[in-house]
Amino acid sequence: MSNYDSGNDSILEMYIFESETLLDQLEEILLQSEDNAELTPDDINEIFRIMHTIKGSSAMMEFDMLAHSSHKLEDLFFVIRENGIKPEDFGDLMDLVLNFSTFLKGEVEKIKNNETLLDENDQLIIETDAFLNRIKGLPQETSEQDQTENSDSIAAGSESELLEATVEDDLFGDMSFEEIRDDAIEEAEDNTDIVMTGDKPNVYCIHTRFNVDSQMENIRAFMLVNKLESIGKVSKMVPEQLNNNPEAAGIILKNGFFCHLETTADKETIENIALSILSVKSIEFLDCAQEEVIEAETDTKPEVVEIGKKALEKTVDAKTADAKQQKNNVQNLISVDLNKLDTLMNLIGEIVITESMVFGSVGMEGKRDESFEKASTQLQKLTDELQDIVMSIRMIPIAGTFKKMQRIVRDVGKKLKKEVEFITMGESTEVDKTIIDGIADPLMHLVRNSMDHGLESTEERIAAGKNPIGKVILSAQNVGGDIIISVSDDGKGLDPVGILEKAKEKKLLVKPEEEYSEKEILNLIMAPGFSTKETVTEFSGRGVGMDVVKKNIEKVGGSISIESEKGSGTNIFLKIPLTLSIISGMEVLVGEDIYEIPISNIRETFKITSNQLIKDPDNNEMVMIRGVCYPLIRLHDIFEDKKCETHIEDGILMLVDSGDTFACLFMDDLIKKHQIVVKPIPKYLNHYSIKNSGIAGCTILGNGSISLIVDIPAILDHY
Repeated sequence: MSNYDSGNDSILEMYIFESETLLDQLEEILLQSEDNAELTPDDINEIFRIMHTIKGSSAMMEFDMLAHSSHKLEDLFFVIRENGIKPEDFGDLMDLVLNFSTFLKGEVEKIKNNETLLDENDQLIIETDAFLNRIKGLPQETSEQDQTENSDSIAAGSESELLEATVEDDLFGDMSFEEIRDDAIEEAEDNTDIVMTGDKPNVYCIHTRFNVDSQMENIRAFMLVNKLESIGKVSKMVPEQLNNNPEAAGIILKNGFFCHLETTADKETIENIALSILSVKSIEFLDCAQEEVIEAETDTKPEVVEIGKKALEKTVDAKTADAKQQKNNVQNLISVDLNKLDTLMNLIGEIVITESMVFGSVGMEGKRDESFEKASTQLQKLTDELQDIVMSIRMIPIAGTFKKMQRIVRDVGKKLKKEVEFITMGESTEVDKTIIDGIADPLMHLVRNSMDHGLESTEERIAAGKNPIGKVILSAQNVGGDIIISVSDDGKGLDPVGILEKAKEKKLLVKPEEEYSEKEILNLIMAPGFSTKETVTEFSGRGVGMDVVKKNIEKVGGSISIESEKGSGTNIFLKIPLTLSIISGMEVLVGEDIYEIPISNIRETFKITSNQLIKDPDNNEMVMIRGVCYPLIRLHDIFEDKKCETHIEDGILMLVDSGDTFACLFMDDLIKKHQIVVKPIPKYLNHYSIKNSGIAGCTILGNGSISLIVDIPAILDHY
């Protein structure tokens, strides 16, 4: 567990944001590569960079297990980058890295929730080591001594790679050379298991060159020296001073790094150790019996120096060109704390309320003149534009949520041994960030249901004359002021007869079974405790999936409807609002009180005569509209308002819906349509069960009074 002070919120939030973004990118690359059945060099380099960045930032934040795990994956992709990956190992690699991604995401989520992190990740580390041995052609089960050697080698190498993270990611700019040196010496002290050959030590003069873009060459040379001292004694170096010598890096870049090594190890061992350090380009053994040889060697290689300078100039020019290109292509984007956007949205809401109060007070006094009308019209226009801009800032494409579903399809398909083609449409559709967060879990449940309940096994599909590969389609589109998201599959569909029998067995029926329409039967699968699975699996069978989906969708002001044809497939539609902050509402009068009904739930308003009012056998009031009967709900009965119109001809009816459920509401009158700012019910009223009484929230009217917002889904469910 990290000792990092979580009170430094800005740095921690940036770390979490960066890590989540990089892990999402990693998962996207892996899933795309799996679809293409290959890892391109660009993919390998990008994955290496992602793990390298996470390793460095995690080390800076002192999240040691995250840093160690990321470093292990970085080691793996370093080997793959050098040696490639065989086709027969590709599938296991995908499984391994996706498991690592899941582990890292889980740990980052714990950091967000201020939970204790795991101290070890032994299982994945062991699997990675075994896979590394496999792709290297080594035995997967090595001796304890070999494992110790391998572990020490990786530990020693990690410091040099951490230095690379310093250069590339600028995460450790505060570390002094002494701190890096001390860490390196400490690591080098553990490297005592190198096998020596011969009794008499030999003296080697070693000339090492680093990659021209590696930077901090003096530190890399120092790391090399400490590695070499684990197998012998380094007696002489050019340049002599690596510490506190600002010119050392330039000298090494120009001429390379020279040193004498006295050791009993052979040249191959020395070369392997030197090349294990990142950014070491080449190593050469020279005749260095005398010190002058090194200086002479340096002076007799002007061509090499020139070539190096030209290469460096070319590299610098290339970097400059790339920087210019990136500067031209850069987007003007910044990251903003969501809490600040929430505050901004609340301020816009207050402006809308204040605006209506100003217009309302002037209207009552009747003192409007032409100049006021012009000013008020302009103010209203600017307020609307400001509201639209702020709302658009909070809108993000739903593509990110859709991509996460691809991982669900992949994992569930593998475990259930079902071949599935996952299709997404409308990924560019934009939804409020709060709503995006609210629908992620419901979508996951629906996609898993399609995989587990909907799609048949390969054998069943072939027997039914279907394509062995099933389809799961996830789509989104903007319809008016709402977003319609559909989850469809071409599986076996829902069986109404079986659902009705199961509901009867679970005692979930509230009326005689012959009175249920097909849509009502299908909606029974969203009842608490309902499941068509006989046995509980890790994916389903507990009877909580669709119930949770319905509740979560209703929390964000949405509704759910189901269509299915037995043998052909199932379509589940989610209707959700674009935003929850400011909505269009209809102001209605019930007795002496004013209520707000969201426009998105209203289908039409009309008046009827007493002759059109009918009653069912249970004496419930019904209204016939164009040949269809709808139940009549009197709002004054729900809100217990005695001072209201009770005669059907004196009031007005409003046809409302929530998903596939329709009803007519009876009220005294309609007042006006306007924009309302949704405010939550105060917490101290929670113990009165306000939300169970058909109230979704409240808003402030132009005259300063409070109006309650009617919860249409709750009313249609309970009355």
